[in-house]
Amino acid sequence: MATLASLKLVAVKKPAQQNPVTQRRTKLANKVQEQILLATAMKEGNSYAPTRTKTVKNAEGERVQVTQEKRIKPWWFTTEAGKVCIEIRYGAKVIELSKGKSAIEITSPAALIEALEAVKTAVLAGELDVQIEQTSVKVRAADAPKAKGQRDE
Repeated sequence: MATLASLKLVAVKKPAQQNPVTQRRTKLANKVQEQILLATAMKEGNSYAPTRTKTVKNAEGERVQVTQEKRIKPWWFTTEAGKVCIEIRYGAKVIELSKGKSAIEITSPAALIEALEAVKTAVLAGELDVQIEQTSVKVRAADAPKAKGQRDE
């Protein structure tokens, strides 16, 4: 009992669901972390391919679980001028970080990991909440089925 006495005990109820803002922050922070791991692996000359478990039907028609590599596309690219640019993505959409600006330019591939770490810190601090919300609305609108007779504008 002396061990438990050294801990701070509280009466709390676990929330049924997470706040949507926190949920979006966490989702984006996890994706940025994947990009950091991908950039680190590429810098060291390795490949980074996390795995996921998927349930599929085999030749006999039985449902079995298989482990597959998860494909991760890098968010960065090299411009014609030789600069490296990073686009931060939420789903399939690029987040507009500032009015009319959707990419971060860095001078060298070595600074890539530092820039991604800074973005992750900004996401967790809530600095991109407005941009994430706007992009989330666009992603949901693109995923929503169109009503009969409705056209793309």
